[in-house]
Amino acid sequence: MFKIGEFSMLSKVPVKTLRYYDQIELLKPEKTDRDTGYRYYSAEQLLEVNRIFLYKELGFTLKQIAQLLHEEISLEQIQGMFKLKESEIQQLLEKEQEKLVRIKERMQLIGREGSVEREQEIIIKTVKSERLITFHSYGSVEEIPVLFQTFDYLLERYNRELITGPQTVLWRESTEKESDFEFEVGYSVKGEIASLPKELYVRSLPAETTMATLLFHSESTFAQTACVDLATWIENNGYRVKEDQPGREVYFPLSENKEGRLIEIQIPIEL
Repeated sequence: MFKIGEFSMLSKVPVKTLRYYDQIELLKPEKTDRDTGYRYYSAEQLLEVNRIFLYKELGFTLKQIAQLLHEEISLEQIQGMFKLKESEIQQLLEKEQEKLVRIKERMQLIGREGSVEREQEIIIKTVKSERLITFHSYGSVEEIPVLFQTFDYLLERYNRELITGPQTVLWRESTEKESDFEFEVGYSVKGEIASLPKELYVRSLPAETTMATLLFHSESTFAQTACVDLATWIENNGYRVKEDQPGREVYFPLSENKEGRLIEIQIPIEL
């Protein structure tokens, strides 16, 4: 048996915290001396302390942890909880990485003072009509990777042999939510379409004879510098953006040994 100070040193839990855990019946001493009031803990209770730390890492409150400690929870269930938490943290890291890339891009814009880089070549081309299977949502640019994750999950049970081509994003300003964009993420599709999950649908994109396009390499899903270059070119050459059609982004796969992605921004324009 260990006195509270000794147990504190072994468990790396402050004495004040151990007393509080005793008070809320989260971790009670193995024995309390009736005469002196001294608390005594056993070595086995270090395992309970470890479980408390595990549950705290998972984001449970102390009240919830107290309930969990009184339940029979298997090792497999605990591992499942941590795998779920690992997935949440991984998504958070990916979002933060996206933010870091965009910060670098905005710093690059400031350094360039809005001038168009000569190597950024804008090409006007005709784009054929296309059928897409898409997932529709509202949100911010940061959420595009998550939208594709959701979309791919919904497509798991669907015949993917009908799906061709790279990832495509359609975007326009939202008329319903002022702070958000209206997004559609999707893939080209061929052949007859059987029943789909209710969240997905097939749409046709019309052919465009005058599409301003810019192809670039980026670590981000949406390069602000490229958008500025394209907008500057459209303005300087006397064109207007067609308001009845969404902007398009097409993500082309790169070889595995290359970082980032090859993206083409497509903006329908008219004189």
